[in-house]
Amino acid sequence: MQKQKQKQYGKQYKEEAVKRVDESEYSLAAVARELGINENTLRGWVRDAKENPNPFPGSGKVSYENEDELKKLQRRNRELQEEIEILKKAAAYFAKNLK
Repeated sequence: MQKQKQKQYGKQYKEEAVKRVDESEYSLAAVARELGINENTLRGWVRDAKENPNPFPGSGKVSYENEDELKKLQRRNRELQEEIEILKKAAAYFAKNLK
C-alpha cells in the first residue's frame, strides 16, 4: 500500500481561502468543496487566523497544485458578485416602477 503524499498549501492560498470564508455568504463546507480541500483543513485555517496575528508563518512561496484553479474561481466569484449587484439594482428599479 502506497502512502499518499500530503498536500502543502502556501501562505497566500490559506489567506485567500480564509478570506473567502469570511466574505462569502456560503458555508465553510461549500467553500471547502469549491476549493477542493478538506472541510476540517479549512476549518483549522479559519481558527488559526482568528487566534493568531500571524497565523501562517513562512514566505508564502510554497507552490500549490490548484493555483490556476484558484485564480479561475476568484475571477468567477468577482463576476458573480457583479451580477448580483446588477440584479439587486434591477430589482429595486422595477419594484419602484410597479408602485
